[in-house]
Amino acid sequence: KVAEILKKSENLNLTDWNAMNIATVSAKSIPSSRMVLLKKINDDGLVFYTNFNSKKGNDLKVNKKSSMCFHWKSIRRQVRIIGTVEKVTDKEADDYYNSRPYKNKIGAWASSQSEILNKRDDFIKKIETYEKKYPSNDVPRPTHWSGWRLLPSQIEFWLDGEGRIHERLNYKKEKGSWKKELLYP
Repeated sequence: KVAEILKKSENLNLTDWNAMNIATVSAKSIPSSRMVLLKKINDDGLVFYTNFNSKKGNDLKVNKKSSMCFHWKSIRRQVRIIGTVEKVTDKEADDYYNSRPYKNKIGAWASSQSEILNKRDDFIKKIETYEKKYPSNDVPRPTHWSGWRLLPSQIEFWLDGEGRIHERLNYKKEKGSWKKELLYP
C-alpha cells in the first residue's frame, strides 16, 4: 500500500515527492528531525542513504527506532511511518553509491557530516584533495557511508478534509499481520 501511494505521488510529478522528514532520538533521549530523500521502497522497507558518522547515523546506531513523514501539501496528503531500522547490505549500498554523480561521491568522502566546520575553505580543500585522489568517476564507497532501511510497524495515511475533518487510516503490524483502524482527526 505504501509503495502504491508513493508511486502514485511520483507519477503526479510532485516536486520532491520522495522528500521525507526522518526523526531519530539520541543516546541521551534528545529527538532530532531532518529532511532526507527516499531512494528505494519495496516489501522489505524504505531506504535512505547517509554518512553513518552523521548526527542521524549516530542516533540510529544507538536507537534503532525511527519515524518518517511524507507531506504533499499540493495534493493534501501525508503518510507517517514508524518502525525500526537496519543497515542495508553492502551490495545495496555499493549499487546505489555507484549510480551517484561524481561530485556526490567526492562529497561523501570530503564531508565530516554534522561535525563543526571552522571555515568553508577547509571543506573546499578536502574536496580538492579527494578530487585529486579520485580523478575519474571510479570512486570507491567510503566505509562510513551506507543506507538505512526502515521496517514499518505502523503506517498512517492522512487526507486533508474541509473544516479540518481529515481522514486518517492507520495500520499497525501485530504478530506479523497488519491491523487496520480509523483515527479521529
